[in-house]
Amino acid sequence: MFCQRLQVCLQVEALGWSLPHKLTCPRRFHNLASIQQASLLPQRKLQALLFPFSDLEAHLASSVDRSQFQLFQPSMEALTLAEKLFSPSPSHKMDYLASAVRMEHTPNLNQPEVCFVGRSNVGKSSLLKALFSLAPEVEVRVSKTPGHTKKMNFFKVGKAFTMVDMPGYGHKAPKDFVEMVEPYLETRKNLVRTFLLVDGCVGLLKADMIALEMCEEFRRPYAIVVTKIDKSGRGQLLTHLLHLQEVIRTQSTGCFPQPFLVSSNQFSGIYLLRCFIAHVTGNIQLGDTGRS
Repeated sequence: MFCQRLQVCLQVEALGWSLPHKLTCPRRFHNLASIQQASLLPQRKLQALLFPFSDLEAHLASSVDRSQFQLFQPSMEALTLAEKLFSPSPSHKMDYLASAVRMEHTPNLNQPEVCFVGRSNVGKSSLLKALFSLAPEVEVRVSKTPGHTKKMNFFKVGKAFTMVDMPGYGHKAPKDFVEMVEPYLETRKNLVRTFLLVDGCVGLLKADMIALEMCEEFRRPYAIVVTKIDKSGRGQLLTHLLHLQEVIRTQSTGCFPQPFLVSSNQFSGIYLLRCFIAHVTGNIQLGDTGRS
């Protein structure tokens, strides 16, 4: 049934095509205001950088419901405000805070917290590094070896919120992954959102479905982030997204309906994810366009 629907939905000439716009964004231009002022990108590429789904929707049949992919559409002003939260200042310090392997070792914090969970080598640490790109003093270790993260690593964003890089699950997961992660997800009082990362090149795997079921079991709100969209063919990515949309619709109650598409290498989707984090942690109020 799903395969038949997919054949109708996709309007691509070949499933092997790569995403067309290599949104190479030099690190010195990771500041949104600089990109706008210097007119570094044509409007279409800027739109794809900020809202990656806009680069894909033209290749969907008109009958496909796009609303679930466009629920969170903040203004440029909101995106800029969120960027300021990720920009350090003397009164707004951002840095690595602590690491923990058990709940009793976690820092006792009252400020809102978000965490990032995903399969080993899905790009969690790379994503955090991109989110912290305006704060080079924040050391997020990125390794080419899957399973590099063995602890829960806490990073503070001033007094606004905390972000947590969780160990990866899968065959490279720490032996005590379950004992480490499940109690955190179940009992962490200041946790306001879990971000479940899915590799855009391979889509939802069995291990991801188990993680999704874990989030559902604990009844904590979560959202899905699709990584490595620059490395996935357009048709391949659309296939994975439509499957993901179906899973969210039929098998979840606590998942935000819109998946967030990101490329840590090309920076696409990073501004939107920053804004969503700022919103769910209570730092930006967006009204109807920021339903969460």
